[in-house]
Amino acid sequence: MSVTGRDAETVKYIPDALDRGIIAHLRTDGRASLSKLADALGVARGTVQNRLDRLIVSGTLLGFTARVREDYDMNAVHAVMMIEVVGKSTTQVIRKLRGLPEVHTLHTTNGNWDLVANIRAASLAEFDRVLREVRLIDGVSNSETSLLLSSV
Repeated sequence: MSVTGRDAETVKYIPDALDRGIIAHLRTDGRASLSKLADALGVARGTVQNRLDRLIVSGTLLGFTARVREDYDMNAVHAVMMIEVVGKSTTQVIRKLRGLPEVHTLHTTNGNWDLVANIRAASLAEFDRVLREVRLIDGVSNSETSLLLSSV
């Protein structure tokens, strides 16, 4: 049975060991060819293609991205924002936050805060704009942000 289109939204695909291996290799080298992945994992190229297709269609694999050195942009502003969500609006708030390219990672959490966002902005002015945008999202009732000054 193939999971495609609308069915992928209703059926949660659970990756197995091979899928996790593919994902691990792609995290290291997002440009790895199918042949390279197949050789590394000891499976056929077609198997890797089928698994990648399934990971993408199911939403398990959201896409491919470029990773850069931590010191690539020394002027970038990095911050951690804790966010409190009102009522049952968490899903809508998450959807809006994911739409902001400056939100690098987003996590649910326990305790006083509902979400934790890792924010990366090109400048303080951009960072200020992002803070305003987050605080204007319907369902965000409170937030606290800490700038990350240096890595130790």
